[in-house]
Amino acid sequence: MKLVARIAGALCALAAALAHAQAYPSKPIRIIVPFAPGGPTDTHSRWAAQQLNAAFGQAVVVDNRGGAGGVIGTEAVAKAAPDGYTLLGGNPGPLTIAPSVRKQLAYDGIRDFAPITLIARSASCMCAHPSVPAKGIKEFVALAKANPGKINYATPGVGTVGHFAIESFAALAGIKMTMVPYKGAALYIVDLIAGNIDFAQIQIFQAAPYVRGGKMRALGVTAVVRSPLLPDVPTAAEQGLQGFSSYNWNGILAPTGTPRAVIDRIHAVLSKPLTDPATRGQMEALGYEVSGDGPAEYAAFIKAETGKWAKVAKAAGIQPE
Repeated sequence: MKLVARIAGALCALAAALAHAQAYPSKPIRIIVPFAPGGPTDTHSRWAAQQLNAAFGQAVVVDNRGGAGGVIGTEAVAKAAPDGYTLLGGNPGPLTIAPSVRKQLAYDGIRDFAPITLIARSASCMCAHPSVPAKGIKEFVALAKANPGKINYATPGVGTVGHFAIESFAALAGIKMTMVPYKGAALYIVDLIAGNIDFAQIQIFQAAPYVRGGKMRALGVTAVVRSPLLPDVPTAAEQGLQGFSSYNWNGILAPTGTPRAVIDRIHAVLSKPLTDPATRGQMEALGYEVSGDGPAEYAAFIKAETGKWAKVAKAAGIQPE
């Protein structure tokens, strides 16, 4: 009798989940972006909102909740009802790096979220001021080794992807540099051009015009393959830094416990246009590598990235605060 009751209970739960998925969505959907408007996470989340609105005929609202490096908005989604009506504009900072730099994080980036679709990722250009006497990565590493701590580099803040990417580079290269934290890439791009800082990693689409104009020198790119925006600039790996790559990325997630049928519906809507040549072309023109990976692949990616950045934090001696 107990077995029959369990089977009946499971069937009832399955029927309820299917009914929910079939009725979904019956009210507006909200995508919380844990950053201010205008950045890549906001841009990709608004793209996702447009796709969902067109497919479902329901309003999809983008709710920007910046603060604490993305932690505030990400936490809000972790605590939201797992019904498919509150989604997250995902970014590596609050999901895969925050666990290594924050002691009291109110969520777990792996346990508390159900990944849906990885939309795209973007690499950076490793740039130096033209006065820095290095033409590529090997020369830059040799220069840094000869002048430990004397070369300064910019980041968009402690515990950000930009910070950890350079720490990863420095650890692999065996060099020491001095970090200068900023409140955003726009500020340190100005200072790099002016020669107030020596080195920075800048999103390729942002760096390309300045590199072409001779206002900054491209030493290499952090991608696995060369970027079509800067095809003559070799990757760091091509220049001997094997195993090094770094990407910023954006995707859509839901709170853990969201019905799988709902997750699959959202993924189907978002992944289809990512196979369209026109859509891919528009994103690639801005320096993005289009993905479309689904729940399983995206979850595995987040887990791997979390482990990767934890190793970087340990090697750099970064202690959670």
